[in-house]
Amino acid sequence: MKRKPAARVIRRVRVFHLTTGEWEEDTDIALDSQGWIAAVGPGYEGEEVISGEGLIAVPGFVDAHMHLESSLMTPRQYERMVTAHGVTTAVCDPHELANVAGEAAFAYYLQAAQALKMSLVVRLASCVPATTLETSGAAVEAPCLKRWRERDPGLGLGEFMNVPGVLFQDPEVLAKLEGDPFVDGHCPMVSGEALNAYLSVGVRNDHECSSLPEAREKLRRGIQVLIREGSAARNLEALLPLMTLENSYQLAFCTDDRNPLDMEEGEHLDAMVRRAIQAGVSPLVAYRVASDSAARGMGLTDRGLVAPGRRGDILLLSDLEECRIQRVLVGGVPREELDLAEEGATFPSEEPFLHSVRCRPMTPEDFPLLPRDGRLHPVMGMADGSLLTERLSLPVDAPDVLPVAVVERHGKNGNVGRGLVRGFGLRAGALASSVGHDGHNLCVVGTSPQAMSQAVNALRESQGGFAVVDADGSCLLLPLPVAGLMSQEEGPVLANRLRKLHQAARELGCSLRDPFLQLAFLPLAVIPHLKLTDRGLVDVDAFRLLSPEEC
Repeated sequence: MKRKPAARVIRRVRVFHLTTGEWEEDTDIALDSQGWIAAVGPGYEGEEVISGEGLIAVPGFVDAHMHLESSLMTPRQYERMVTAHGVTTAVCDPHELANVAGEAAFAYYLQAAQALKMSLVVRLASCVPATTLETSGAAVEAPCLKRWRERDPGLGLGEFMNVPGVLFQDPEVLAKLEGDPFVDGHCPMVSGEALNAYLSVGVRNDHECSSLPEAREKLRRGIQVLIREGSAARNLEALLPLMTLENSYQLAFCTDDRNPLDMEEGEHLDAMVRRAIQAGVSPLVAYRVASDSAARGMGLTDRGLVAPGRRGDILLLSDLEECRIQRVLVGGVPREELDLAEEGATFPSEEPFLHSVRCRPMTPEDFPLLPRDGRLHPVMGMADGSLLTERLSLPVDAPDVLPVAVVERHGKNGNVGRGLVRGFGLRAGALASSVGHDGHNLCVVGTSPQAMSQAVNALRESQGGFAVVDADGSCLLLPLPVAGLMSQEEGPVLANRLRKLHQAARELGCSLRDPFLQLAFLPLAVIPHLKLTDRGLVDVDAFRLLSPEEC
């Protein structure tokens, strides 16, 4: 009512309204002392004034589904990187850390969410382990989820990957779903009657659509399609035709898994908005999908618009179509003041998640090569930018067929699953990762047993990370000592180290954009068609382990 000055005022800015697509010229945005938008209109005074002259105001972006561990950073470092790309809200599914450390992951992320200035919306990891076909570090069962929901009824359930468990009415699966207010989905290539059944348990969205027909069917069934553009899986280009005004409120953007190198090089939600507009999508649809529709779909009705009563998550742009971000306000606080705003906040310790790699030292004998006898073997056919793998039938000496293994690292049984993969292009050496979705066992691909054992042992010594062993036996390493998933280093430092690892992999013949993420998804036995866990090769379509005779 202009009876007193606001805490902050953004003065003389153009507001692009996502409700109507209209512009409000030369106006002010008044923010209260708690960081909420109090008013939009001309003539407001403020204790602090931010010039918006020549700039455009749009709401902060909402990453509708992500795993913070895939950024390789701790939450505070993550906030510093993603807010630069306009992300002020991220919906975090902690099932990576939970698969290593159990429900301690929930407490860790909820405490971090309280300390951060950006909004980290934490879901409860629903599938720990993701399947019974692998060994994980922990299990989170229905009674545990119920306790957390009773403690905080607003907590939703993270992506429910166990589609077969739903379809076959597994009692434990149904117990996890009972009474949950919000269930995120995960149902790649699920269609027809199976899709009807899966959605009937209350699933609200899906981020696994890789083709237009699949996405259109899911839209018709009433769920929100989250268009994913991560570091490994990239679906934006295939799904751009969905981005119409009619569909816009049933769509959202997400990254799912995004590494710090891609972030540093400009790849995040801001780049998705830019690319969509360049492809012919209207700015209204692109910005709505990035913020308002994502917020609505996630049940976050207090954000997503530049309007009174909403969070002061505001992006100031110099160019709408190019999505050129000049300034970011996070909860009413300029991004450059985040550290000051968070001074005194209690961030959680990573100490409980150290020393989690407990496998024995490996030898070359643990990775025997199959004989070149002309026999056909099941081979995982991998494609850059896709999490799907073909089930091929090839001889050992076929071009670009390499041995791959998954080593149980939680100290439970010492399993080593072995298989073959095509698509890495390595001519020498080996690559290894302690990120191995979702049980996070050690994954290694290589050209010789010696290089493979050396790479795995390097990860054992560093307590996790990524490793490249070259033709001469030299090893380049990016340590990830926090649960074998994250580092406490700053994002730009991690980005630079990851850049060097990618270059080392390219020098060995690997042309994949992110070879470590591609390697990390080979054990994920909930994405078709052929995968490898510490227990062996998995026929995902039949949801069973292949017998030794079939391998």
